[in-house]
Amino acid sequence: MKTPFVTSIIQKIAEEIGAVVLVDPECDFMGLITFKNGNKTFFRNTRFSINSLGSVAIAKDKAVSNFFLNKFGYKVTEGKTFFSNELCEEIANTRNIDAGFYYAQKLGFPVIVKPINLSQGMFVTKVHNKQEYYQVAKKILRKISGFIVERFYSGNDYRIVVLDDKVVSAYQRIPLFIIGDGQSTVLQLMQQKQETFIKNGRKEIIDFEDYRIKKNLQRRKLNFSNVIPKNNIVYLLDNANLSTGGEAIDFTDNIHPDFKKLAVNITKDMELRLSGVDILASDITSPMGDYTIIEVNGAPSLTHYASFGEVQTKRVENLYLQVLKVLENENNRVNY
Repeated sequence: MKTPFVTSIIQKIAEEIGAVVLVDPECDFMGLITFKNGNKTFFRNTRFSINSLGSVAIAKDKAVSNFFLNKFGYKVTEGKTFFSNELCEEIANTRNIDAGFYYAQKLGFPVIVKPINLSQGMFVTKVHNKQEYYQVAKKILRKISGFIVERFYSGNDYRIVVLDDKVVSAYQRIPLFIIGDGQSTVLQLMQQKQETFIKNGRKEIIDFEDYRIKKNLQRRKLNFSNVIPKNNIVYLLDNANLSTGGEAIDFTDNIHPDFKKLAVNITKDMELRLSGVDILASDITSPMGDYTIIEVNGAPSLTHYASFGEVQTKRVENLYLQVLKVLENENNRVNY
């Protein structure tokens, strides 16, 4: 079985700094790092004890983190949380799935519907009408007890990764797409894309059963059997998460100081040391104009980002090297 990406990087870096890594053979994404000075720290995939438990919990709850970010003076998405009928009864709240629909109507379709605290773009959907709204909301409520309805914002989707006062990487995320060749069907183009991902070290991340893909194809009056004309681009998902097949354009060397400062300040205000700040903006290489914060991630995954080339892999290795150095000398935070 292949060693998980983060674990392999930690093992490589640990050897360089004289630390010892003990990995659970049954759960090889979990381990214990023992440093030369005797300090120890656990890790679980991309989660380290560099961030406090409370700060990570706040960042993970998209609605709560939006509240605080708004109070801090940042531009955030306009939206509200809604809950399952069971939870509404328990907390005496009237914001159920039907109230969510009326709010979506008030905002004006299309809107974004997403889980309140899931990661990797799971169930994040751009919905255009009542039928799609209820379909998505019910899917989310079968998994967790709450979801967010928020206004749809246009713009390029960027992630800026920060460690303390420094931007480690910055890249634009582009949703999963296929490009027609005039001969292959949608399904064949998706299969070819999946094979390319695997060849480049990414996982089999395209979910061929994803209802969002089928929905987007239907909106374009397409299905898996249609042949796409040469050079035509078809976006299969609306969310740009790399974990669902998105691709990255690196802007680390070109990000404007305004956006660097924004991401560093957001990270500090959220009481985080390591974060992934997700924003919508027209261009992060230009002076900061309008922007919208999508969310702040307290345990940003860079596995897919690293797969885009040697430069990106080196940046990720350097990030984890800095994280381990911090933990070696300041091993006094709570694991999460």
